Formats: sequence, structure tokens, C-alpha cells
Amino acid sequence: MTKQAIVIGSGIAGIASAIRLIKKGYAVSVFETNDYPGGKLTTIQLGNYRFDAGPSLFTLPTLVDELFEIAGKNPRDYFNYQQLEMLCHYFYEDGTVLHAYADQKQFLDEVEKKLQVDSKPLKAYLEHSEYIFERTRHSFLEKSLHKFSSYISLDILKTVTSMRKLNLFESMHEVNQTQLNHPKLVQLFDRSATYNGSNPYKAPGVLNSIPHLEFGIGSFFPREGMHHILKACMKLAEELGVKFHFNERVKDIQLKNGKVIGIETEKGIYPAELIISNCDVKQTYNQLIPKQKAPKKTMEQEPSSSALIFYWGINQPFPELDVHNILFSADYEEEFKAIFNENTVSADPTVYIHISSKIVSDDAPKSAENWFVMVNVPSDQGQDWEKLRLRVRQAVIEKVNRILKTDIESLIEVEDYLDPIRISERTNSFAGALYGASSNDRMAAFFRHPNFSKVKGLYFAGGSVHPGGGIPLCLLSAKITTDLID
Repeated sequence: MTKQAIVIGSGIAGIASAIRLIKKGYAVSVFETNDYPGGKLTTIQLGNYRFDAGPSLFTLPTLVDELFEIAGKNPRDYFNYQQLEMLCHYFYEDGTVLHAYADQKQFLDEVEKKLQVDSKPLKAYLEHSEYIFERTRHSFLEKSLHKFSSYISLDILKTVTSMRKLNLFESMHEVNQTQLNHPKLVQLFDRSATYNGSNPYKAPGVLNSIPHLEFGIGSFFPREGMHHILKACMKLAEELGVKFHFNERVKDIQLKNGKVIGIETEKGIYPAELIISNCDVKQTYNQLIPKQKAPKKTMEQEPSSSALIFYWGINQPFPELDVHNILFSADYEEEFKAIFNENTVSADPTVYIHISSKIVSDDAPKSAENWFVMVNVPSDQGQDWEKLRLRVRQAVIEKVNRILKTDIESLIEVEDYLDPIRISERTNSFAGALYGASSNDRMAAFFRHPNFSKVKGLYFAGGSVHPGGGIPLCLLSAKITTDLID
């Protein structure tokens, strides 16, 4: 008889896990509380404006392609994307605007022209970012750090022999301040810590491998926007025979003699000999196996940052903006102190604006734009989010008006928002944290919960069990998890 596997949660890591499991010969069912798939990778429609609700930066597209290739399919029959020539527009309070071109020479020329500094230190920094990435990808990103077999390979030997150059004992900010020759560049690359919800003043310098994903390998854009990734993977999963159960919340994971035997939902009991939880690992222990002793270190880890996101339909085009835009705060250190030390938001937060209609014209009416406006905020610790949201919204409007010299509020035609409370409710993320635990400790990656558990047959996939963040590393977590399964 075919072995039965269940995936709890239809986030991108859950769907990828289901695809990989079915290719291993399992019959796979995915259970989802919501009436839609995707978790954070979903879409919002407000009138004539469409928004990608969550992730907006797309790197390492080959990880998506790989799902189709292992199924014997041509990825281009399902999913297409383009490489962006412009990575981001960076705006500073003194009026400086840096255009981060994908072409490295153009970017280096831009830095010399706008900042009046030699670009050689930046070139060396980007080369070092690539070095860290290549030295750690096979041992750090693509394998379980909790399996002994991961430490008896040539890859780990290369990593160990390179330890001094990996900046493990310095913070990202300390490395950036030493290697880069302008405070605006330090701030630009400190921002990489936010890609996995961390603080650059605390996170280890080894995470300076992150810029290589964008500035080395490239930033990409799916043909129909980020939700196109979800649509393509869902189509593949359904074609392969994965069964999806929407509007069916899992009440608990059933155990017998320390082994999974199935799940119970609001509609019944489903037997299974293998379960992958795509839920936040803390929520899995708290809600689905509450009688099982949870690992103390995992449960006590500092949550990653969360986000306040405003979805604005803007009835005017802004040619000075691109697909990705950053409006930096004047005091970055103060911003991170507010988030991680004071559990609040600084008076002058950094603002990220993503505009998919720059490429997908149908995402907004003619001569209009769909603005995804995000501010990094702390996870939910009981703050008054209604009060904070209104204060942050006003700060964002003032910053946009100041930097773009406009009256943005008068141009907002439709509006909605996500805050840590809504993020938690809609995606079951612990405290609304976007990436599970933060990486504000040089050993944080090793303290994360492994992709497997002490319960036989129970595995985990998703951002809360991987030291990275975003879609690529959720896909990697699914690969790591399913590779552990016979």
C-alpha cells in the first residue's frame, strides 16, 4: 500500500514539501486553515488594484525551477520570470538617491558619482560576500546543521578552514563599517539583516553573504508578480496528485508510542505515517502536540522582526520610483534599538516601497500604481497596534512627502494593511514574527529547531527551521526536510 503523508500548512515550503514527497512515492494530503493557499505568499485585491500580500524580493529562481525538473516537467511551461536591470532605488534624507544597477560596473560608477568615493572597497566587499556565500552554502544553507553527517564532508572542511574569513565573531555592522568607505553604503548593506528579521548591530557578519544573492546572482521578477510562484507550484502539485484540504484546521497531531499516526481536524481523523508541519515550530508544539515536551532553547529564542504593511492604490505615477525602493531613516541604529530593545517603532522608520505595476501593468489602473509600503516592526509583545499603526502611517506619509516632494495621502485611492496581529491570525506565525527566530546571535542558526523532531515521523519545513528567510530559503528548507526522509 502507498504510504500516507500529511503536510500541515500550504505555505510555499509546505507545497514544495508535498511535491518532493509525492516524487518519493507517498500519497500526500495538505491541510490548510484558510480558504486559500500560500500563507504569506498570497494576493490582495482592492478594487482595480492587485497586491502581492507578502514576500516581494525574488532571488535564486533556480530553486523554483528545480521543483518542476524533479517532476520531469519543463519549468517554462508553468513559470516565467525576468532578471531586473535595476535592483533598487535608495533614497536618503539629505536628498541623495543611489540607483543600484544589477550590472556591477554601473553600480560602482553610480557610487563613485553620487558619493564621491573610490568604489574599490565596495567591489572588494561584494567579492567577499560571494566568498562567504560559496564557502557556506553547501554546509550552512543546504544541509541540516543538526545531523552528524553534515559535519563529515568536504564542504564542512572548506568552511572550517575558512573560519577566520567568515566574520563569525563580528556583527554585520562592524564588518560593514570596517570594509566600506561611506556611511550610506554601510547603511545600505546593514539592511541585509532585515531579510531574515534580524538586527545588523547584533547578527553575525557571516550573514553578509546575503547581499550576494541580490548584487551577485541577481534579483528577478515573476511574469505575473510574486503570486505567480504560488500559482505555478499549486498547478504542479495538483497535477502530481497532491490533495488539498482548505478550510480545515488541524486540531492536533495524533501520537502513539512516540510516533505519529495521523491528525485530527474539525472534520475527522486522517491516518498518516509521516507528517511535515509547515507551521511555525513554536505554534506546532503549543497547539498541535501540547503534551510533548518542547525544546527549551527553541521556545525561548528571540523572535524575528515583524512588519507593518500598507497597501495603497496611488492614482498617480511616480517615474522616480522603480519596482523596489528604500527610503532610509536618518538614524539606523536608533531604528533597530526601538525594534529589538524597546519593542516599538522609531519616530523615523525606514520605508520600503514595492510597486509590481511597474512591470505588471494590470496590477493597477492606467496612470496609477499599487504601492506595497512596509516598515520593519517588532513582533507582537502586547503593544497597542492600533495606536502604533496610526503613528507609523503618519510617519511614513511625512517621509514620503518629504523625500518625493508630494502630498501622498491625497493620492491614496484604496487602502488596507497588515500588522503583527493580522499576520499571526492569517499565517499562524508566533507573535507575528516573519521569520521565526531572529539571528541576533552568532550561534542562532545552530539553536534553531532542526527539520526533524524526537517524535518519529514528524518533520518541519519553513522559515522557522531555517536560518535564512524569504521564498528561496523556505524552498531550501523543504529540500533539506524531504532529503532526510527515506
